[in-house]
Order: sequence, then structure tokens, then C-alpha cells
Amino acid sequence: MFSFEGDFRRKPVQSLRGASKKEERSSLLKRAQEEREKRENQRLKQENAVKIQKFYRGYRVRKQQKEAMRVQFDRLQLMLQKGPFTVDNLQLLVSTICQFYSDNQDGERLVWLSQQLVKHKDTYLKFLQADPRNGQQQVKNILLLCLRHLRAISSSGEPIAIPMRMLEVFTSSTSIADTNYLKSVWRWLIENDYFECMRCLLERKVPASLEKSHTPPTPVAASIFELILTPIRFAEACKDTLFSNQVLGSVCKSLLCPAYSEQISQFLIPAMAYGKYPFPFVDLITTLVVQCRESGIGEGKNKGYGRTLDRRTIRVDLTPWLLGAFVTLGAKQIESLSQAKVSEYVEVLQYLLPSLPSANDPDDDGDSDSEEDMEVEDYASGAGGLAELREDCLSALDSPSHVTHIVGLVGRGDAQLLYAVAVICHTLMAHHRYSIHRRRLLYSLAYNPQFIKNLWQCCVGQTMVTATRTETSLIMMLSRGLTMSEREMGRIVPLLSTFCSMFSHSLHTLHDADFYGDDTGNASSMPFNLLELIQMVIALRDVCLGIIELAHPDAKPTINDDYRVALNRVGVPMRKSNAKEISKLTKQWGYLFKVTAGLVRQVYTRDARRSFCPKDLWLSDRVKIHADGSSQLYRSQASVFTHRPFRTMQSLSQVNEDDGGPPLSNKDVKNLVILTELPFVVSFHERVKILQKLINADRADYQGEMDHFMSANSVTVNIRRNYIYEDAFDKLSPENEPNLKLKMRVQLVNAAGLDEAGIDGGGIFREFLNVLLKTGFDPNRGFFSQTTDRLLYPNPQSKFLMEDFTKHYYFLGRMLGKALYENMLVELPFASFFLSKILSRHSGDLDIHHLASLDPEMYRNLLFLKHYDGDVGELGLDFSVVDNQFGETKIEELKPGGKNIPVTASNRIEYIHLMADYKLNKQIRHHCTAFRNGLSDLINLEWLRMFDQQELQVLISGAAVPINIADLRQHTNYSGGYADDHPMIKMFWEIVENFTDEQKRQLLKFVTSCSRPPLLGFKDLYPALCIHYGGNEPGRLPTASTCMNLLKLPEFKDFASLRDKLLYAIESGAGFELS
Repeated sequence: MFSFEGDFRRKPVQSLRGASKKEERSSLLKRAQEEREKRENQRLKQENAVKIQKFYRGYRVRKQQKEAMRVQFDRLQLMLQKGPFTVDNLQLLVSTICQFYSDNQDGERLVWLSQQLVKHKDTYLKFLQADPRNGQQQVKNILLLCLRHLRAISSSGEPIAIPMRMLEVFTSSTSIADTNYLKSVWRWLIENDYFECMRCLLERKVPASLEKSHTPPTPVAASIFELILTPIRFAEACKDTLFSNQVLGSVCKSLLCPAYSEQISQFLIPAMAYGKYPFPFVDLITTLVVQCRESGIGEGKNKGYGRTLDRRTIRVDLTPWLLGAFVTLGAKQIESLSQAKVSEYVEVLQYLLPSLPSANDPDDDGDSDSEEDMEVEDYASGAGGLAELREDCLSALDSPSHVTHIVGLVGRGDAQLLYAVAVICHTLMAHHRYSIHRRRLLYSLAYNPQFIKNLWQCCVGQTMVTATRTETSLIMMLSRGLTMSEREMGRIVPLLSTFCSMFSHSLHTLHDADFYGDDTGNASSMPFNLLELIQMVIALRDVCLGIIELAHPDAKPTINDDYRVALNRVGVPMRKSNAKEISKLTKQWGYLFKVTAGLVRQVYTRDARRSFCPKDLWLSDRVKIHADGSSQLYRSQASVFTHRPFRTMQSLSQVNEDDGGPPLSNKDVKNLVILTELPFVVSFHERVKILQKLINADRADYQGEMDHFMSANSVTVNIRRNYIYEDAFDKLSPENEPNLKLKMRVQLVNAAGLDEAGIDGGGIFREFLNVLLKTGFDPNRGFFSQTTDRLLYPNPQSKFLMEDFTKHYYFLGRMLGKALYENMLVELPFASFFLSKILSRHSGDLDIHHLASLDPEMYRNLLFLKHYDGDVGELGLDFSVVDNQFGETKIEELKPGGKNIPVTASNRIEYIHLMADYKLNKQIRHHCTAFRNGLSDLINLEWLRMFDQQELQVLISGAAVPINIADLRQHTNYSGGYADDHPMIKMFWEIVENFTDEQKRQLLKFVTSCSRPPLLGFKDLYPALCIHYGGNEPGRLPTASTCMNLLKLPEFKDFASLRDKLLYAIESGAGFELS
């Protein structure tokens, strides 16, 4: 900086090159970066060039060395051919060829050498024993070359005899006595795809289009099969579990797991199962049990055993093809298995069966998982696809031998075995959609009371440890609607769904004597006593409510990362759900809810028919459904109040433009599920209010004043009083009046043909409908008959009275529906079985349990026949019934040729059910169908299905409860000078309050034509009861106009006169005539 001349300032440097070039900063940086990248690319090119040269030089040297070795091999070959044989030269040839062998060039050399080795095998093996380690490796290498050669020439026409002979000789226990030596050789070959090579040979050297047979179709097939069996038999003889697992695991992986070729399905598997040498099926079970537990794909408590497999054990994919081979082998050998091995066999089936895709079921609602569909397409590439395999597997599982052994084990109560059987049954019913009666295994287990009882105990015994380290029952978790991990769901769902399905099926055939424990003399088919059943049904009721909460949560919980980490630390697994998992979960909840709710409803039906549960047992304090609250459930247009599959309910909470209304809230969706599936958990009073709210909303659309203002949109008919039924049937037919939901006005015509005085403001119509219904249901008219308890049901003989009898039942159903629609009570006592047929969701057919309400004597006789200990043939019964048609006897066959089929001890159960079906269903099927259709024209049957048959009778006729006089007085009107504080009115109410219950009912019937009060109190009586001044004539009796609910009460002088006249009037049963 400083110069020696003393100048302390730097002199400017002047350039004579002219002005310097000014460059932008960005371009300078870009240019510098490009130069760096250029230098880097140049360096990489240099390195890659060196690597390529290195690789090529190595390849060239190796190629030169192999060529030199080939020359050496050929020279030694000539020496061996010309000169005397020496084992040293043979050993040198083997060592040399292993270093240069190529499939394309050295096949002939390997075949020649193999011939020499087979020819001098004893000498060669003795020579190798001097150096076991190197000799063993040399044998491994030469055998591996033979495998490579066999695979290379499998598609050509070259002979394979010599390499196959080589494999046979040098792996034979007769040639090599050292077991460990052979184990090592076999491990080497198996790890190098020995069975893959055998499969390749089998598929390419054995012709296709075979018939299924265990006999080898060609000598080559026999040789290949022998090579396949050799290591399997050797492993069986060794009694080494790890080695056996490795061998059989490789057999499964290479031969049994992939899709079958024709050679595999038509020859190899039958030969393994039914061939000359028995397949070591017990060892296969042991291998697959370990594999299945390790894989953990099953939904059981064996899931996640940890890494228990040896590193040399080959992992096996659990495919439907493996299942097919497994059950084929099992069908042959299950008879010889011990109970312990049968248990393990069932456990393997538990894991394998879910891998079998179900058939494309048209009833699948069209929403099967796309992943499942892809699996079907992938598997379908096999011979014949999966259809034949599926049928073969399921048929084998349903064989008598399988069923006998499985059913024989389940009675022991082994929890692990019960779980395995439950998974199998759950897969058959939920995944493959088999009804229980279609599969021998399913119905054999369903009719096993001990299995049902053990299964429930197993369900109750399933527990989990919560985050707070407390042990909680999984059923309790379900009941509370608490989320569970996939593993815990896998433990409880198959058990619970199988139990509910099985027990529900068995209840269908369980007679009341067995169910209620009346028959103590015989072995009962009922797994539980009534006390146990009550406790069980409470738990299942709560499980249904919990599933509703799980499937329709009010909110999706959000968990932050810190909380997720904390839960993982205490052992609570957290998983992220995608749309596909949610859909799968919804289907799972849907199926579990379907079977559980079905069982609960079935027990409730029994209780409704013959009570055994405490009062209010079915009500749940967890359900808060109130008709008074606002809800989209009760809207009239595009009504959503109908039964739907459980898993489709969530769509109701989404906007749907075609629906005509706003979406339902999540609370409404849950309430809809409860009201359509489990209505009995809501009080009867609340359900009646809901029904009336639904009807009122619907009636407002058809009878609302604003909707039909200044319009004549109503039904007006003229009815002759003496021909009420005939005229009504004609004028109110669907052809003349298609819509009876409109207001109806009736003009009555007297016997002289003149219109009766008065304008119908609703009262005349109600009187008309009341008389019409009593006339139509009168047994003397012939459409309805009476049971021994004087209860009404369709007359089976009515079809002989007139040809169009179904039109009359349709009409009567319509009229009863109109009464319900207009909130009218009519005293028509119906048989409970008939009301059950009306409420049925299906065809309306009932089982034998309802026969007691139709014909108690026949029901007792059929039960006597069921338990008859003598010779049933001596009773002289056959499969026919004598029908009396107005004095003409006719024989009806219960089944084709029934009159020639005697009833015996073996077929009496069938006879009992056919006879009950004839009486309950076949005789009156058309009658009931027409009646249901007519009723549904006015009232949505789904609304009525909120009630059981006894409650429906209450809806029709009212409840037989004491009349609340205070409520009646509070809702009574007065006219003609009377008022509530009038002395006559005070005296009237004092008298009525002192009436007996029977006299109160007579008074109510006298005034309103119905002896029972309205279901929700007298505030719903329409028109309201009115007491009108009836004059002051001393001899005049009280009279009533039932069409207006009007009591005309004369004024009497004293208390006694009023009481006597009132009692005379109401007990006489007359009305207008007393005026």
C-alpha cells in the first residue's frame, strides 16, 4: 500500500484498452454456474468412462477365462474318454464346469458329465467324503446346474431324463446316508427355486386338457411327481420341524398358492390327496398354523404373534388357491386327525377362507369394493377362474366329514376354536352371503345349543385394556358407542354376528314350550333360561344403540399430534382412515347391526306374544326421541320415514336435489334408524304421537284448507242407510275414488229414498264409517271368521262366496286405513296372528308359533305329535288336510302326492310345519295380501311397523284402560244453556264419577260409539264431547248423536232420577229410539 518513494496514495491504473465491458450481476452468476456445471459434467463423464471400461475389461477377461476353461474341460473330456477313468479328473470336470457353465452353450457338456456322475456315483461320492465340506458344495453346485438346465430346456424338445436322473440319484437317501448332508443339499435346492422348476416342468412336459385323476397321465408326469414328493417325504422322515416348515412352505409358495394350471388342478393336487403315498397333511397343518399366526391377516386374537418364523422359513401368501388345495387334502385325511390337529386345521381355515372372493351377487346393492373386484379379475386368469374353485372349497367345507368333526369339537368351549369357527361362519354369511339353511355346517351349528351358549360366553369374555389400564368388555365398549381398534373389532365382530345369526335362526324353529321352559321332560333345545335371556337381550339392545352411534357419530374427533403420541405410548393405536376404509367399516357395522337388531326384534316379538320380560324392560333411557320437537322426519312431501338398509342411512344427511326437502340432521338419521329398526325402545305414548304427527302432516297436504281453498277436491257420496256396505263398496272402489285421503262428505238416504236432513261436517261421515266397518267385519257377512276367543280373522271360505273376493278385502283394508287416517277408534277385535301378518315386512307368512292364536286345539295337537313317544304311523296321518267347503268335503295336499305319504317319526316335523303353514298362510294368503294393500293405500305400513300386534290393536280400538273422568270433563263443551257450573251438570259429573268402570265405558260408547278413550286423552276426541240441553220433560231419557259426540241431557228434578234415567239409557244399548 505504501511505496518506498514516500507516496502514501495509490495512483490510479490507467488502461489503454479502451472502456471496460460492464456485466450484470445476474448474468455473471449464471455464467459462473454454467461453468461449474460444465466442469462437473466433464468429471462425471470421466468417472463413468472409467467404470464402463473397468466393467468391460472384467467381462472380457471373464469371457476369456471361461473360454479357456471350456477348452480345458474339452481336453479333460477327451482324456477321460480315451484314457483310463480317474475320479480326480471327474472331480476336476465338475469343479471346472461350475465356473463357466452357460445355459446356451454348455448344455451338452452338462448332460455328458451328468451321465458320467450317475455311472460312477459310488466312486465319486466316496471320493467326496474325504473332503465333506468342499464335496457337499460341489454336489450342490452341479445339482443347481441341472435345475437351471431343466428350466432352460423345458419348452424345447430336448430330453430331460439325464438331469432328472441326476437329481434323483444325488438327493436319494439310499445314495447318501448322511441326513444332515441331505438336509443341506435340499435347503440349497429349495432356496434356489427347486419347486418352481418342478412346476415349470409339469406345466410344459405334461399335456393339458386332462381329466381329474390321481394317476400320472404319462411316465414323465410320474417322474416329475416323484421328484416333487422326494423332499416332502424326506422332511417327514427327518422329524425336523424347521426343515419341514421350509420344505412345505416352498411347496405352498410355488405349487399351491399361485393360480392353478390344468396340470396342477387335474393331476398334482388329486395325486397328493389320493395318490399312492399319503401326503404329510399333519406337517402341512403345522406349517400353515405358524404362517397364519405370523401373517396376522386374520381378525383374531392370534393376530400379531410377532416374528416367530425362522429366517429360513419361506413366507406363504394366503390365497384362495392354497385354500382349495388345503381343503382337498383335508377332505381325505380329516378322519384320521386327532382333536388337537382338527382344531389347528380349523384355525388355518379361519385365516384362509376370507381370502376366497365371493361370487358377484346381484343382491349386493351394486357397491362392492373395487379392490375386491380387482382381486377377482386377477384370480380369474387361472384355469376356469374362481367360480369352480369357490364351489369346490365351500362344498368340501360342507361335507359330512368336515361338519361332523367341527361340530364335535365346539362343545368343549375352547375359546380359540370357537373364535375360529365363528370367523368361518361369519365369512360364509357376511362375505359369501349364504343363508344358514343353505349350508350344512351353518345349520348344524345353529341347532347345537351348547355351541350357541359357549359362543355367547366367548362374546362376553372378550375384553381389552383401555388407556387407563383397566380391563373392559368389548360388548360394553360397543354398547357405549366407543371406538375400537381394528384388531379389537376383529375379535368381537365375527363372534357377535355369528352368535346373533345362529341364535336367531334356531329361535325360528323353537316352540314356545321349549322357549319358555314349559316342557321339562325332554332335552331342551333352548340354550338359555329366561333370566339369562333377559340379561342377554338388554346387552344386545344396548349394542344396537352403540352401533348406531359408531356408524353415525355426531362429530369427527380431531386429535393433535402430541395427544396421538401420548396415546401410542400407552398402547392405544391410532390410525388414519380413508374413504375406502370408512366404506368398509360402514358395511361391517351395517351387517352387525342387521343381525343383532334382528335377534333383538325376534325376542321382542316373543315377549309381545307371551310376556316374560319385566315391564318397561325394552325402553332405553339413552334414547331421547320426542314427537313435539322439530324434525325433518315428519315432513309430508318426499317422506323419509321408511325402512332402508342400515349402511345407506348416512346418505340422508347429504343434500339431495331429487328428495324435495332439506337433508336430515345426524340426530334425525339416528332417530330414523331407531324408529324403523328398534321402535320398542321408545315409549308407546311417544310413538303414538309420532304416528299422529306423520298422519297429520300427510293429511294437511290432502285436506288442508289453504291447499284446497275454493276447490271441490273432496269425496262426496250418497249412501242408502239400509245398504251402507253395498253402496260404499261400489262408490268408494279404487276405480271410482282412487284417493280416499281427501275429505269425505256423506249424504245418507233413508228407506223412502229421501236425503236425510243435515249437512255433513264430519260427524255423519264418522257415523257412516263406524257402521260400515262393523257391517263389513261382521262374521255373518262371511268375509271374516272368529277364533274361539271371538277374535276376527279372514274367512278362508270367503273365496267360495264370490269370485272377486279380494276386492272386498282390499276395500275393507282401505276403510280401516281411513279410520286410522282420520284418528277414529273402532271396536274391532282382531286375532293377533292376523295383525302380525299385516305388520310383516316380507310376504306376511308366519311360523307355527302364531298358530295358537288361530286354533289353540290344533296347536296343542301338533305339539303332542312332536313329542309323541309311540309309533307315529299308528295315528293314521298323511300329508293332507280335509277342508270343509260349505258341506262339501275336499282333501287338500300339503305337498305333491301328500295323501299317499304317511306321517312317520322321521318326517313329522315337516308335517307339523306344513300343517301350520297351510292354516296360517296358504289358506288366507290372497285375503291378507289384498287387505294389506288396501290398508297401505291410506297408511304407510312403515309407520304402523313402529308397533307390535298388540299395540296395533290398541291403535285400532283404543286401550282397555280406566276412563279419566277429570280429563273428559276438562275437554267437554256445553250448549243449550248448560255450563260447567250449572247445577244439572254438577250433578251429572258427580254421578259419572261414582260409576263403575263398566258403566263409564257404556256411557262413552253411548255418546261416541266407542267404549275406549282416545289414546292421547280426550283432547284428541273429535268432535269434542258436548252436553246439550234436552228439555225439562220428566219422562224423557238422555239421548245421543254419536256422529257429533253429542249427549242430549234433559233436566231432571233430583239426583236419583238423573242417575236412573242415565243408567237406563246407556245400558239399553239404544240411541235415537229413546227420544
